[in-house]
Amino acid sequence: MADLSAFPITTRWPARQPDRIQLYSTPTPNGVKVSIMLEETGLAYEPHFIDIGQNETWGPEFLSLNPNGKIPAIVDPDGPGGKPFGLFESGAILLYLAEKTGRFLPSDPAQRYETIQWVFFQMAAVGPMFGQLGFFHKFAGREIEDKRPLERYRNESKRLLGVLETRLAGREWIMGGEYTIADISLLGWVRNLVGFYGAGELVEFDSLKNVPAWLERGLARPAVQRGLTIPARPA
Repeated sequence: MADLSAFPITTRWPARQPDRIQLYSTPTPNGVKVSIMLEETGLAYEPHFIDIGQNETWGPEFLSLNPNGKIPAIVDPDGPGGKPFGLFESGAILLYLAEKTGRFLPSDPAQRYETIQWVFFQMAAVGPMFGQLGFFHKFAGREIEDKRPLERYRNESKRLLGVLETRLAGREWIMGGEYTIADISLLGWVRNLVGFYGAGELVEFDSLKNVPAWLERGLARPAVQRGLTIPARPA
């Protein structure tokens, strides 16, 4: 049985199955990237719900694994060299799990880096911009009289959707016929934009053709459907 005692986070969220990957997350667009990837690969894992509404990521136990205080994070009892290994940042975790399993990341070097660039596109552009649009459209940002921030993030989100629309022309997935971590990184964010944020009309989502069809294909995958609800909120 793996010894995870070197990771203080396990004192706050004990591992009932320490030989499995420990997932510390919430089913947000960033969090579900990892739960979807774990479901897609079939790796054994144990999810732990982190209540970000109660600021649980800012406690010393969580910060011991991710000093940036954000979900998701993992501890792999069978990390590099067979030793327990902790990792944070959803994009880095996607790359790590892809390389660990040899799945959802092309082996051809050129295609591999092309896939990675689209993951970075999500991390650097789609996530931050869609998230800010959600804040100014759905949450406390609505109270701000100056609507220029909302307009800025709406316009940039529309532009980014246009980038995806062009990329997906004639392609089933971001990389063509192969479903990859590029798709996994983006699905939750596009879904959230038109669903939870309710910004579909704002960004004229219905005027697009390729992105909605891609989103529908992605959400139809059983592993995606499961991953979108993991970790479950405690009853």
